[in-house]
Amino acid sequence: MDKKNNGKELDFLKNGPWDELYVLTQHWKSDIEFYRDDLRFLHHLIDKYFIWIAKPENLILVQELKISLFELNKKSHDLLEKTGKHLLQLGYLMEEPNNGDAGIIKMEHEHLEVEITEFVKAFRRNRKEVFAITEFIIDSEKLASMVQQ
Repeated sequence: MDKKNNGKELDFLKNGPWDELYVLTQHWKSDIEFYRDDLRFLHHLIDKYFIWIAKPENLILVQELKISLFELNKKSHDLLEKTGKHLLQLGYLMEEPNNGDAGIIKMEHEHLEVEITEFVKAFRRNRKEVFAITEFIIDSEKLASMVQQ
């Protein structure tokens, strides 16, 4: 049974669907670029209301939120760099499928997939938090009436 699994693994490494992994990685890159742009919007949203905050506890909430957005932004840039590198590696594999690095590249692909999944989870969690805190601050600071004037 081990020989059978090893044979499939070797076949994948030799003839792996590198073109499919390439397309998938392009989608990841596009998604990360979208999230990076959305992070820019979230920063803008926070900055827009930040100047109106008077309560110290709300300032602390916003500062913590800005730090987490900054960290997510750094992670998005890191992931864009990694996906770009991975796309190049997959491109080389499509040209030369018998490349000895195929196993490593497959492992990197799996690791990148986990990193992107964790990033998306963190992004979604953070986005919900931004809107919840923004709504809370608008209500607690009575900013709604100030903004409309």
